Amino acid sequence: MRLSSRVMTLRELRYLVALADHGHFGRAAEVCHVSQPTLSTQLKKLEDELGVVVFERSNKALNTTPLGRKIVDQARRVLAEVDALVDLSRERTAPLTGTLALGVIPTLGPYLLPWLMPVLARSYPDLRLVLYEDLTDDLLDSLLEHRIDAALVALPIIERKLTVRPLFDEPFVFICPRHSALAGCKAVTDGDLHGQNLLLLTDGHCLRNQALAVCGPHEAASGEDHADFRATSLETLRQMVAAGMGCTLLPALAVGRPEDQPFAICSLATRASRRIGLVWRETYPKREDMEILAVLVRDHLPPEVEAV
Repeated sequence: MRLSSRVMTLRELRYLVALADHGHFGRAAEVCHVSQPTLSTQLKKLEDELGVVVFERSNKALNTTPLGRKIVDQARRVLAEVDALVDLSRERTAPLTGTLALGVIPTLGPYLLPWLMPVLARSYPDLRLVLYEDLTDDLLDSLLEHRIDAALVALPIIERKLTVRPLFDEPFVFICPRHSALAGCKAVTDGDLHGQNLLLLTDGHCLRNQALAVCGPHEAASGEDHADFRATSLETLRQMVAAGMGCTLLPALAVGRPEDQPFAICSLATRASRRIGLVWRETYPKREDMEILAVLVRDHLPPEVEAV
């Protein structure tokens, strides 16, 4: 790689990151509000001056080269710091203003956000919240790559230069078809779970491992035997239980009003729950805002969960 005496512009860095994110010249150009030929020409010129192939082009695909990924990651960090500098220069005396990119796991977002968003809008009307829903590992990667500012995830997580603030504990409940022998149980025990067809989320969902941990090794084996019944969302699990295909554990916020559900809902004899927390980079420049957000969530929780 030869060094160029020309200084790269922030605009070129934004083109670079946009193309890496979207993998398509047309979509990247649209996001950057430029024509496709302009974006393509500028990036090719940048590659030529750096003496580096950042993007491997073919008729069927556009891929980032190994060295190109490092360059894009560095460009992303530079842009994040520049954006933070701009935010600080425009910052008002009031907290939680400007744009906040918040990640949330899919087993939490559809159930907590409708409760939380109106509170945020009333309390901090100058906050523009941009939401990203993804699995925990992908959200943590996005945090470290400066794609998002903070995330709501299930704890614990492996410490990765992140600040963690526990927010609340969400209990699990047992749901089963109405015709099930367990439908009338007030509190389902570990023994009651033996032999049940346990429906699970697919691999990659932290809730899958949490459910298996609650049910114990016997049901873990059962879950593996019914791999065809794994689902990609809690809503799918709910519908499968309602159709009589098995039973499952749900976090309390995902259950809804008991009288409106097409399945039976039972408590667990042994209390089991998951802990939800807010995480952000240790180097995030508006840490005070994150602390305020954590307090706001704790102070405005649905009744099904308990603040910690």
